[in-house]
Amino acid sequence: MKFFVSCAKGLEYLLADELQALGATRATATIAGANAEGTLADAQRAVLWSRLASRVLWPLDTFDCADEQALYAGAAALPWHEHLAEGDTVAVDAHVSGDAITHARFAAQRVKDAVVDAFRAPGLERPSVDVEAPGLRLNLSLRKGRATLSVDLGGGPLHRRGWRAEQREAPLKENLAAAVLLRGGWPVLYEAAEGGALLDPMCGSGTLLIEGALMAADVAPGLGRMQAAIAEDADAPLPTRWTGFDVATWNTQVADARHRARAGLAALRPVFHGSDLDRQSIAAARANAQAAGVAAAIAFEVRDIDELPAPPQARGLVVCNPPYDQRLAADGTLYRRLGAALQRAVPDWRASLLCGDAALAHATGLRAAKKYQLFNGALECALIVCDPVRPPQREAAAPRELSDGAKMVANRLQRNLRKLKNWRSGEQVSCFRAYDADIPEYAAAIDVYAEDGGEQRTFLHVQEYAPPAEIPDADVRRRRAELVAAARETFAVPPERVALKTRERGKGGSKYGKYQQQGERFVVRENGARLWVNLFDYLDSGLFLDHRPLRRQMAKEAKGRRFLNLFCYTGVASVQAAVAGAASTTSVDLSATYLQWCADNLALNGLGGEAHRLVQGDALAWLEAERARYDVIFCDPPTFSNSARADDFDVQREHVRLLRAAMARLTPDGVLYFSNNFRRFRLDAEAVAQFAECEEISAKTIPPDFERNLRIHRAWRLQQSVA
Repeated sequence: MKFFVSCAKGLEYLLADELQALGATRATATIAGANAEGTLADAQRAVLWSRLASRVLWPLDTFDCADEQALYAGAAALPWHEHLAEGDTVAVDAHVSGDAITHARFAAQRVKDAVVDAFRAPGLERPSVDVEAPGLRLNLSLRKGRATLSVDLGGGPLHRRGWRAEQREAPLKENLAAAVLLRGGWPVLYEAAEGGALLDPMCGSGTLLIEGALMAADVAPGLGRMQAAIAEDADAPLPTRWTGFDVATWNTQVADARHRARAGLAALRPVFHGSDLDRQSIAAARANAQAAGVAAAIAFEVRDIDELPAPPQARGLVVCNPPYDQRLAADGTLYRRLGAALQRAVPDWRASLLCGDAALAHATGLRAAKKYQLFNGALECALIVCDPVRPPQREAAAPRELSDGAKMVANRLQRNLRKLKNWRSGEQVSCFRAYDADIPEYAAAIDVYAEDGGEQRTFLHVQEYAPPAEIPDADVRRRRAELVAAARETFAVPPERVALKTRERGKGGSKYGKYQQQGERFVVRENGARLWVNLFDYLDSGLFLDHRPLRRQMAKEAKGRRFLNLFCYTGVASVQAAVAGAASTTSVDLSATYLQWCADNLALNGLGGEAHRLVQGDALAWLEAERARYDVIFCDPPTFSNSARADDFDVQREHVRLLRAAMARLTPDGVLYFSNNFRRFRLDAEAVAQFAECEEISAKTIPPDFERNLRIHRAWRLQQSVA
């Protein structure tokens, strides 16, 4: 059975992993949740044990819903007397999108009416509404003309653990606290040999430390939420009075959880340290820890961050959620003090810090090994993980004079920068190609990426071309080193901000070596959109620079219209079309990784929801099954693909079929842009002319920084044939 588990944005992949660890047969991340497969027992276990979930929704029925009459009829068709006892209470939460029904409260009311009428018609006692603690809480999801009615198995928000007796301003939700801890490696660090400690030097009401202690003690979050005391052996209260709930299995699950909790709390070591400058916050934290049953393991003190002492444990994890929203007045100075205090007190520890944004994270002065985007409610946050807090200091090396070869490359780079200066300034280009094998002996491309906002750093992406077989390896390595030295000198960047993709000879010919896998991504800006790029973990960065003019043109034409992006990669064209005012975007790709990247790019620009659809699937097969029409279509297929999840694809062999299918989805006055980078590609103009007017526009789509490589891609503009 398929069911849905919701969570805060940014926790989706952690949640999918957690659900599979809890027994789900399958779990895949989607926006703000995970689609899971498993039994009702698996879903109930998630209610009891998930630390990341917001709700667990078990579907009752899905039906077409074109209007409010269809909604009422679909809901009324369910045998409600089989789901809810006579005279019990009910509540309905609704989430709607689309034009048919636009008000969630109205939709919830119609579902409630259907449930009540189903009891009233045969003369049964009707259920009443209880929005706080209903016997049956229903969830309605209405999108794309389809309604899904589900039981909320947890009966309400699962982030509530039941121990929060006291809280100060802007408390951190417990499921977000769990994500901060998990990203930092907790509780694995606690469970390891010579297990580590947990420290929060700005602990507020103690959420991170209490959640960390409960994780270490193996206490199921659902025990406290349902007030099922760990010491009691009686049947636990049920999270829902839905008659389909498996009570016997639930009681067995709760009994096992109680046993584990008792053992874990008895063995819990006092390795938790919390401090805060605010006395009232510390008082609240102590009360909360007492309510959670972990007060004996946590030492709370009133202390300023500048007075933070070194804990007695040699290793551990620092977790912290420094203030950052408008109510708590984010202050870069405070973040700098925090970073300095941690480097002084716990230089060899690991740190997982939930900061307001990239600029505040940078203000700590700490070097992040990993960065993640999370959302605390509607607030976008930057989670940085530092391991260790203070990296080993490198001895400063005396600057070395550039070799003659490196000087030659540096001179060419300076010349290219002067040539591109006015163009870059006029079109506000901050990511561009600065060098493309201009000197044949130094065969590589050098792309420059300037960070937008935040730390405003400059990164270099250096991709080596395959050297001729007759060039000795020693010469290849020397020229590579000279090229990188020239680039670093020209752009004044440290070595850690140079992503070098080298070619290594081996069986089967020349191939790229392993990537650095350092997990660092950052934000750049192009054509008015903010975009995530990652230069280190993949062959490409997530942003094809040569398509910059074509993306600008499509975004301009997509304003107020429906935009389709086939083989969407990281969705840059979709995001720029949406930023420019597209009525809707649809992005199709076979890769879940790229679709999540696209979702992150949309979220970075405040975009999302029903208007911006993500489709995972084979683009050609999807096109031939699709029935909707689009005004602007972008099709940029790979040269070939042999994915195990789709039929083999070859752009030369399949392009006529692909273009015919795409044109069938184009509105009469729409436009299709087709591009590819297969150097030996030959368009079958005669075949294409049978169903479209086609014009090659390659020269118009090559930007000035790629004029040295005019075959970087080819592009065509297609429209419906004029009768």
